[in-house]
Amino acid sequence: MRLRHALPAAAAVGFVAFALVGQPAPATAPKMTAAAKAFLGTLTPDQQKAANLPFDSKARLAWFFTPQQTKERQPNRVGVRLETMTPAQKAAALDLLKTGLSADGFKQATTIMSLEGILADLEGAKGAMVRNPGWYFVTVFGEPGTAGAWGWRFEGHHMSVNYTLDKGAVVSATPLMFGANPAEVKAGDRKGLRTLPAIEDHARALIKSLTPDQDKVAKQPTPKGVEGWEIKENSPTADVGAPKGVAADKLDAAQQKALAALLRAYTDRMPADLAAAEADRAAKTPPGAMHFAYTGSAEVGQPYTYRVYAPEFVVEFLNVQADSAKNPANHIHSAWRRLPGDFAASR
Repeated sequence: MRLRHALPAAAAVGFVAFALVGQPAPATAPKMTAAAKAFLGTLTPDQQKAANLPFDSKARLAWFFTPQQTKERQPNRVGVRLETMTPAQKAAALDLLKTGLSADGFKQATTIMSLEGILADLEGAKGAMVRNPGWYFVTVFGEPGTAGAWGWRFEGHHMSVNYTLDKGAVVSATPLMFGANPAEVKAGDRKGLRTLPAIEDHARALIKSLTPDQDKVAKQPTPKGVEGWEIKENSPTADVGAPKGVAADKLDAAQQKALAALLRAYTDRMPADLAAAEADRAAKTPPGAMHFAYTGSAEVGQPYTYRVYAPEFVVEFLNVQADSAKNPANHIHSAWRRLPGDFAASR
């Protein structure tokens, strides 16, 4: 089976010796370099101190998609946040984000940010967490250029975009996490909006297509709470354990097509050149080495999770929590991770 436009399949110990898309370096890497330099150039000296950290900073590997705030309800992520930027600075920050995402991926990212406004309306000023579309942060690690290693991050609630570059080439595009609360807007002017529909629709179609024998292998015991299948943030390793579920070579042609479409929904978040390279590597994954597993129920409104395992990557998804209006199973977490580690680093 050849899975087109699928996920990363080439993790390495230490920095990989090649770009994600091979040699010569693709257009994305120089675009990122130029955009990062331009962004830093718009900042004041104080902002630059906050936004530009050393490449070896521990903060580079400390990524979070959950809300982060102090007891005094102040933001405490590293970097410079959007709401403190001038219009020109914010435009430069978003230009940097655009270099790491496709047009559709960028639309998803900005929609995720906008959902904070819906949460603010639903939860009110007395909500436990501050909900603010301006609480998204940009950080550049190291010096953007072609001489050595550097990286950048765009992060806030339900989004963490992380890239690592070395010698003018993209060497890691993970971790890349998108979430949505609500997964589907149930009321108001934006009723019916689904920020990340494809990662649910293709997965549900695949689950519902499984035969009883396939389902016995694919379906896993539902963990207590979300801890058993939750995406591990603040870590350069996913630590998902051994592969579980049904192997891709045990799926029929239509099911394999659904699995390929599901993987494509993740890689299509990336720029085309990087997504194409990821697809090529995933296509080389032996079908018997790729597994699909899930928990719960694929029926709308019922909690469920799924994973796609391969030797060098894992896709993780959860929809087990109610949204802020108490609609059940309407709160998505999704990510892809490199194995054995993200950030082009060893364990």
